[in-house]
Amino acid sequence: MKLFPLLASLAVALSAPARAADLPKWELGLGVGAMTLPDYRGSDEQHAYLLPVPFVVYRGDRLRADRDGLRGKLFDSDRLELDISLSAGVPVRSNDNAARAGMPDLKPTIEIGPQLVWRIAGSWEDGYRLMARLPIRKVVAIGTAQDAGWASTPTLAFDIFDQPVPGWRFAVSGGPYFGDRASHAYVYDVAPEYARPDRPAYAAKSGYGGAQLTLTLSRRMGRAWFGSFVRGSTVAGAAFEDSPLVRQHNNITAGISVAWSLWESAERVDRPIDE
Repeated sequence: MKLFPLLASLAVALSAPARAADLPKWELGLGVGAMTLPDYRGSDEQHAYLLPVPFVVYRGDRLRADRDGLRGKLFDSDRLELDISLSAGVPVRSNDNAARAGMPDLKPTIEIGPQLVWRIAGSWEDGYRLMARLPIRKVVAIGTAQDAGWASTPTLAFDIFDQPVPGWRFAVSGGPYFGDRASHAYVYDVAPEYARPDRPAYAAKSGYGGAQLTLTLSRRMGRAWFGSFVRGSTVAGAAFEDSPLVRQHNNITAGISVAWSLWESAERVDRPIDE
């Protein structure tokens, strides 16, 4: 289960309209968030977490940190941007998951790679924004020599600012998952030595990995920030749909948090066009 995008959805909201150069270059703070998520997409077991939520915003020319994660810009034009995208996944203890009982734990993962961003329409001043993102990331499982492959999550995102209620931001985003054989195998393979009558050996294939749809609602009130999200995902039709580790097709992830901006820079900058 991806963690960085979830924490970003929890931690970051946007304020009411500000003057063009009325934003600090960086902000730091802290908050708390509660969330519930499946052990992995296709799992029939769900766990709740209470987490500290770091609040980090950096509005640099080449490096950004915001609700979309950490991004290093490599190329930029009026409509297209090429940057570096970073994501992560939480670990799963197999002894706490009946489908994986007796199997090795899933280690935390880091994903990094290039991302093409297409600003299709809109901006902060327009009150809406439509964007498409195409990341291609290398997946690295921390603490294991196993190759976790490559993954891609093309996403179409539509944001509404200050409509119909000033100060609030609503966003809907969604798209498919794709992965190579190694990335699907890391979660959904069952090696012969871990097979049992109700869990036969299985080798996942590359290709389509399901889809997701996320709704977020957020607001800034002075130095306080509120954020919430709900995400529905499905593995119906996925290349690994017939894995014995897939116990259900659909999952729901949700969270809510409050954070506070405790420190900010004296330097002010223009609002980035993709914020």
